[in-house]
Amino acid sequence: MLFLQYPPCSTCRKAKAWLDEHGVNYTARDIKEENPSFEELKAWSAGSGLPLKKFFNTSGQLYKSMQLKEKLPAMSEEEQLRLLSQDGMLVKRPIVVTEDGKILVGFRVAEWEQALL
Repeated sequence: MLFLQYPPCSTCRKAKAWLDEHGVNYTARDIKEENPSFEELKAWSAGSGLPLKKFFNTSGQLYKSMQLKEKLPAMSEEEQLRLLSQDGMLVKRPIVVTEDGKILVGFRVAEWEQALL
């Protein structure tokens, strides 16, 4: 299982602690050091069933400084994926990608319990 995180992020730290407490094996990847590729994001978006907007870190400083709330609706899916793949700080975190194809975006305990335990 792949666990994408930004280590200084408090939500990511809580999610990592939850995984450790429940004995879930994972490979951690720093989303800022190794941001997701266009291909990964495209596959995860399709596999998650979530709208692409859910992959954006809408509370992040970069998202706000780029005024993406106003710009995203006019952008194509490909443009949005390219933007996400350019900077990991734009990507919502944590993200979990399981071996059987489950994609979890953000940390919600009930959702993680159902999907991972």
